[in-house]
Amino acid sequence: MRSILLILFPLLLFKSGSSQTLIPLQSGKTTSIRGLSVVNNSVAWISGSNGWIAHTRDAGKTWAWKQLEGYEKLDFRDIEAFSAKKALTVSAGSPAVILLTTNGGINWKEVYRNNSPDIFLDGMDFWSNKQGIIYGDPINGKMQLLKTKDGGNTWENISDNLNIKLTEGEASFAASGTAIRCRPGGKIWIATGGTQSRIFYSDDFAKTWQAFPCPIIQGQNSTGPFSLAFSTNQNGIVVGGDYLKDTLRNNNLLFTNDGGKTWLKPTNTTFGYRSAVEYISEKIVIATGTSGTDTSQDGGLTWQNFSKTGFNSVRKAKKGNWVLLTGNKGQISALNLY
Repeated sequence: MRSILLILFPLLLFKSGSSQTLIPLQSGKTTSIRGLSVVNNSVAWISGSNGWIAHTRDAGKTWAWKQLEGYEKLDFRDIEAFSAKKALTVSAGSPAVILLTTNGGINWKEVYRNNSPDIFLDGMDFWSNKQGIIYGDPINGKMQLLKTKDGGNTWENISDNLNIKLTEGEASFAASGTAIRCRPGGKIWIATGGTQSRIFYSDDFAKTWQAFPCPIIQGQNSTGPFSLAFSTNQNGIVVGGDYLKDTLRNNNLLFTNDGGKTWLKPTNTTFGYRSAVEYISEKIVIATGTSGTDTSQDGGLTWQNFSKTGFNSVRKAKKGNWVLLTGNKGQISALNLY
């Protein structure tokens, strides 16, 4: 979906059980960062509005920033990084553009472009270094799906694979690139919101699909699930809310223990609208949004607010334990767990 509000608050710290601190790494750039991919404990890539891309190779001590020439007006809402040299980024809105670098961001190759005024890509995820998928808001009721089998060099439109029509006003949120999640073996989950909230699921690399109701807050263009995460093929969490009322705690988080078929309410929920959720371990979970950042020490059953600073995205290293959060004005912070 096209509109997200951004509000930032002063940083606060919370300690309970394990000690946690948020450490600011970067700020001040004229970009809202929603794309975030952490490769390992040293390498991470970010992407944002106004055509900005950045990456680090030294655990955030220094960042190489670049405003991509010719793309200064685009908003790169998601990025997928594979190494210090290779990354893919996708823009939201029209034109829809996918860019690929294989030399550490020195050069970027346009591997996909769609100039349709109706196109709006929301996010991407990968099953492996070769196989990945991008999804977008529906056109004529059909969710847009693009798939790669060669690491992002080429993309195939597979929208016809999903023959479940989306209802009027049902779409997804390009808030953090995490309303889509892939897991090994061809499993994929995509969350939609707005007038209706559902979880679309495939277990065969997006060839066939099922749709399950998601009883999170919904019914308005600003409501629904904004992010989901899975610790196993069965256990997952979905977060969201109403971004126009970002302190509202009404039915904004659910968890599943059957792979998304059914959803349950936690004992207590996050402290407002949240645009991203991530498992740090099977028990420790973090969620963030414009009104603050929360943590759970019991797999998502109970939540504590430990920072009033709002971020857009949070991701853990694919290989390692480094956790980064990104937000408005080029804001990048690291989460320390003791």
